[in-house]
Amino acid sequence: MIYSDIEALLEQTCKEGLIKERDIIYVRNQVIQLLKMTTYPTHKILTSSGSIPELLDRIIDYAVKENIIDDILDEKEMLAASLMNCFMPRPSTVQTLFDWYYEQSPEQATEFFYKLSRNSNYIQTNRLDKNISHKVQTEYGEMDITINLSKPEKDPEQIKREQMAKQDESYPFCVLCKENEGYAGRIGYPARSNHRVIEMVLGDEKWFFHYSPYTYYEEHSIISSNKHRDMKINTDTFRRLLEFIDKFPHYFIGSNADLPIVGGSITSHDHYQAGAYTFAMTDAKDRYTFPIHAHPDVRAAVLHWPMTVIRLLADEQEKLLEAANSILTFWRDYNDEDASILSYTDKTPHNTITPIARMRDGSYEMDLVLRNNRTSATHPLGIFHPHEDIHHIKKENIGLIEVMGLAILPPRLETELEGVTKYLAGKSDEVHPAHEEWARQLRQTHGLLHNEEYAAEVVQKELGKKFVRGLEDAGVFKDDAAFQRFITKLNQKAVSSKN
Repeated sequence: MIYSDIEALLEQTCKEGLIKERDIIYVRNQVIQLLKMTTYPTHKILTSSGSIPELLDRIIDYAVKENIIDDILDEKEMLAASLMNCFMPRPSTVQTLFDWYYEQSPEQATEFFYKLSRNSNYIQTNRLDKNISHKVQTEYGEMDITINLSKPEKDPEQIKREQMAKQDESYPFCVLCKENEGYAGRIGYPARSNHRVIEMVLGDEKWFFHYSPYTYYEEHSIISSNKHRDMKINTDTFRRLLEFIDKFPHYFIGSNADLPIVGGSITSHDHYQAGAYTFAMTDAKDRYTFPIHAHPDVRAAVLHWPMTVIRLLADEQEKLLEAANSILTFWRDYNDEDASILSYTDKTPHNTITPIARMRDGSYEMDLVLRNNRTSATHPLGIFHPHEDIHHIKKENIGLIEVMGLAILPPRLETELEGVTKYLAGKSDEVHPAHEEWARQLRQTHGLLHNEEYAAEVVQKELGKKFVRGLEDAGVFKDDAAFQRFITKLNQKAVSSKN
């Protein structure tokens, strides 16, 4: 069976364009060497059926059964990546092909690279299919709700190996560093043998473009700095975002904030996220427009969105850049005690921005999401962070992806929400302790729902409401009066600076 799976993998990768027929003997020999085979049938072998990920999984199962590797996550991941690397072109070849496609059109270039990343199993589509996803209609548009099940759970042996492994390795520095390209991996660090990146220039610096192995949305891509340095939101950030959408006008690009609590999961390496997906925030309507006196050629609007968002639109890149920078500079030092906003505690900064850029009908558009990471005795995880009454659903940071309207919820909710559904349907009186109060509230609101399918729909809708509540908690201005004070002072400062 193993020979049938290997031959099927060769056939499938040839069909998908990863290799050519001329490569088959060479690649087969690379594969059997990794599987420690000393012989191979010379007669024609009937190929088995299955997708590339399915065939790869079966080959890994064989390696475990034959004691080629131990049955722990990291060893299986490393062998899988090394096997697929046999089918991958060298980085220089990938770059040359990407550049050639880019000359035809940016869309063709990203289509080529995205397909390569999927077919090489770097984007692990079989795991992504495990995610539980649905859409929920809200007053702010159609939100995406995802329970993230794509990242495999670690078994006790894996955890033990990680604890035993040395903790002082500094190569690569982190999972976003350029040195990950082709890195075999180690216990406690992901395998990247089949990883390829595209080199590009943004703001006179070298940057690297690649896709996320656990894509949360269509063509979820990462653009990471050539240098291992902390994330920073500044004029250079805005310039790079605008340059990127010049190069790839069919993509949006955004950055997580650069402060703890309001930042993403990785703030130690400067990077952005991009893609082809249309989030609910993309289609958000204006609540009202307002003038920025210092930048009359830039259209500014406050969005109808649960968080605090200013949308800027301009025909000229430089004018939009100047307007965005003036708002960031002003917001960094902005205080409004009535709105619980303090820009500093001693020398510790609290105000920053989550920016998102895109092309809109040939013009440059940038959303500036105002963020503040202050904490208090009442809200020790953050004043502008999901509050305690929704921690049973979402306790983690609100990062870039969630800012735009896509919830990434923890895997524990898969079974916990099944319990809430059964409780609403009258099939069980037990729910997870964290959800007891919420479940009672739902039953009071909706009554006893004897149809379990309908109860599941109710839980999905109520889950969406909880997510929106978390975004509202993260909004820094809770009413238009606070927003108007900010706009007024922004324009007053521009006038005083001019005088």
